[in-house]
Amino acid sequence: MTDTYSAFSVDVSDYVATVTITLPPVNAQNRAFREEITRLFDSLGERTDVRAIVLTGAGKIFSAGADLKDRPDPKVPGAYPTHSRNVREAFNCVMECPKPVIAAVNGAAIGAGCVLALVCDIVVMADEAYLAMTEVDYVLAGGVSHIRRHFGESDARLMTYTARRISGQEALRMNVASVSLPRDEMLPAALEIAREIATKSPAAVRAAKKSFLTTEGMPLQDGYKFEQSQTAMLATTDDFREAQRAFAEKRKPSF
Repeated sequence: MTDTYSAFSVDVSDYVATVTITLPPVNAQNRAFREEITRLFDSLGERTDVRAIVLTGAGKIFSAGADLKDRPDPKVPGAYPTHSRNVREAFNCVMECPKPVIAAVNGAAIGAGCVLALVCDIVVMADEAYLAMTEVDYVLAGGVSHIRRHFGESDARLMTYTARRISGQEALRMNVASVSLPRDEMLPAALEIAREIATKSPAAVRAAKKSFLTTEGMPLQDGYKFEQSQTAMLATTDDFREAQRAFAEKRKPSF
């Protein structure tokens, strides 16, 4: 990559990008983090050598959330709207990235760190890791919409009102995480999922992610109609033709 980042390290191999948050001591999210993650995911979304992304944290913490030393001054007109816009885009760039993003939650994911994990497509956690929304402890608000996407109503409210920690195994039980493993097994498992995705048709995976994003909140009939439009589009692609040939020739397709 030509870009350099102070808050992240990036490694690309076999169509998988491993993005590691590198902001010691606790990978707190500050202004530089938000600017860089937006630029980074916009870049990865367009790179032809990247088909899936794994997002994790350096050390034993995924992200301790927003850097409280980097708060806007409410007395300055426009400071909070600008800050809030930048925070939203730091999450939106992950959600809107056309490539699937796997959160490899290696440790604590607190507040904005919890939201960052939940905006990824797939959540893989270490047993020792946990999700927590501690906003009420700091007289802040935010994250409810993202929590509600993944947790049942009672659990979402319990988590938000109490700031309780949800361990990897609890998140698995609640269907929030797809996998929970001991820490030393967690990242290899996330990378294995990413490599499996990377073997699939890039066009089909992009269309699937677009369908997830576009149809969320749509009535069933409208959502399915949109998905069918994606199938019609895919029928015109080289990937579709290769899949048809591979099926006829009884071999695995090469994308």
